[in-house]
Amino acid sequence: MDAQGLRDAYVNFFIERGHTYIRSASLIPENDPTVLFTTAGMHPLVPYLLGEKHPGGKRLVNFQKCIRTGDIEEVGDATHLTFFEMLGNWSLGDYFKKESIEFSFDLLKDVLKIDKEQLAVTAFEGEKGIPKDTETAEHWKSHGMREDQIFFYGRKDNWWGPAGQTGPCGPDTEIFFDNSQKKCGPACGPACKCGKYTEIWNNVFMQYFKDKDGNFTPLKQKNVDTGMGLERVLCMVNGAKTVYDTSLFAGIIGKLEELSGKKYQDDMRSFRIISDHLRASTFLLGDGVVPSKMGQGYILRRLIRRASRYMSNLGIEGVNMQKVSEVIVSEYSAAYPELEKNKDSIYSQITAEEEKFHKTLRKGLRRFDEMIAESGGTKQLDGEAVFRLYDTFGFPIELTQELAAEKGYNVSVEDFNNRFKEHQEKSRAGSDQVFKGGLADASEQTTKLHTATHLLNAALKKFVDPNIQQKGSNITAERLRFDFNLDRKVEPEELKAVEDYINEVIKANIPVVCEEISYEEAKARCAVGVFQEKYGEVVKVYSIGNVSIELCGGPHVRSTGEIGRFRIAKEESSAAGVRRIKATVE
Repeated sequence: MDAQGLRDAYVNFFIERGHTYIRSASLIPENDPTVLFTTAGMHPLVPYLLGEKHPGGKRLVNFQKCIRTGDIEEVGDATHLTFFEMLGNWSLGDYFKKESIEFSFDLLKDVLKIDKEQLAVTAFEGEKGIPKDTETAEHWKSHGMREDQIFFYGRKDNWWGPAGQTGPCGPDTEIFFDNSQKKCGPACGPACKCGKYTEIWNNVFMQYFKDKDGNFTPLKQKNVDTGMGLERVLCMVNGAKTVYDTSLFAGIIGKLEELSGKKYQDDMRSFRIISDHLRASTFLLGDGVVPSKMGQGYILRRLIRRASRYMSNLGIEGVNMQKVSEVIVSEYSAAYPELEKNKDSIYSQITAEEEKFHKTLRKGLRRFDEMIAESGGTKQLDGEAVFRLYDTFGFPIELTQELAAEKGYNVSVEDFNNRFKEHQEKSRAGSDQVFKGGLADASEQTTKLHTATHLLNAALKKFVDPNIQQKGSNITAERLRFDFNLDRKVEPEELKAVEDYINEVIKANIPVVCEEISYEEAKARCAVGVFQEKYGEVVKVYSIGNVSIELCGGPHVRSTGEIGRFRIAKEESSAAGVRRIKATVE
């Protein structure tokens, strides 16, 4: 079974059981300040898991592109990936544990042809105030699972959420593939890391609400959220040793072998790092992320530059990333048409960044060697020198650490971070950063700011450039941050016109109207869609008089008068060709 076959089999299985297929959302979270990237299939569905009505109904299914960057340094082994796909199905207040477990069991048995003897499952063991989830265990037993195939674990292994301090949460049941190797000891089970068990699927049962005092009360709307890693399952059903030995990477690795004149077995780590990083980079570029010195763009730049270094290790000289990216676009566009649509931008951006890094790499390496010589044999590189290597030559701290480690040196990361924050307090040098608010934050203030972004988008088109499009949005309870395409500074008089116009609209107290209409009708009415490929046949459209009409799923005020006074705090560059506005409401 190839990747598209697995995607189709999964989606069709759930469509036959009353689920509506929804397209993958963008890798850039829409109006969510908690993470830099979409990290799971449930991420774009949080408003609906909290009770908002979804245009597709109460049963949903999709495959979602995801990025997780906490383990970039681990990429190169047999399992770690930066970009991955998550197969998921959801019940929004419809079916619950019994049906969810039945669906999962039938798909594994009938579609993926996995013998139930090769399965093991887990359930929540309970704690003070929350009972043991014997219901889940009984449902598994009804499908023939034995007692010794069912394991109970605590909060660390079998509990999800809430996303913030408060919100929906609940126990889960995880499904594992048992490879039949001998147990490593009496306590060996799915939580063991000996390699006997591989997680296949996670079914989360959102049945409680945790309040600010730590109390758990049953939810009126009980939801099911599931996630199955496509790469891992594809590896398992095809008997491949690692995810890199599946069809997903065959074309990419083949192109790298052609460019390098080497075989995958000659340097598997380098082949894997390049394959993973360029796959992730191609998808990020396809969703509008551009390389920069902070935030999402910093992660993208780090991936491209790390891939470039390992291409050099394979002897691939010159500018060649586009050739690899072309393979990725070709092989993935059937599932993700935005890649084909945006391929020209993808190729130009990845080539420009590769060329830029090549120009600075030689100088940076020379400076790095000087730093080693100047260290006086202390085996320690100070933060100031490392920061200058970043600031002047664009070396990510992680690259400097790798180079230093190869020579037996340590890097004063704490010193670097202090200088980094002092120089650019807005920069985020980590992977997934958490801010105030959260996935479940639909407070009065964030709702006002979310609606204000609609007005800001419309005002920028009206007074600055009609071709402006949203490139990203980040909202906390204190402010909104809005990124948009523009290759020049927004003039002060333009900013004043934008601010004055928005406050006039607010003062007019125009109703904010929500409609569920077909996607085609929304396009005919010129509704603005930030990430249009993600929408299904029926969409939610929010209209604010003749000022704004947008496809959106976030929280909104009932009328503009609720927003309050709108103030632009700052306008600045975010990345090449992208500007950023920060604003507040009072």
